[in-house]
Amino acid sequence: MPYVNVKITEEGNVTPQQQADVIKGITACLAAVLGKDPATTFVVIEQVPLEAWGVGGLPVAQYRARREA
Repeated sequence: MPYVNVKITEEGNVTPQQQADVIKGITACLAAVLGKDPATTFVVIEQVPLEAWGVGGLPVAQYRARREA
């Protein structure tokens, strides 16, 4: 019984259809690659505020500003 937790930032306004497509794709991938039963595969999508996300030891906004400089 696989459980997959997908975390993305809240930016970009992910639509319900996009979320459904992600759930479908991940479920299909686990079925194809690992032989997991789609009926018992759980996929949870969590949207995280950008301020709560960090990369390389920095909040995302600071990380992006460094990369753009």
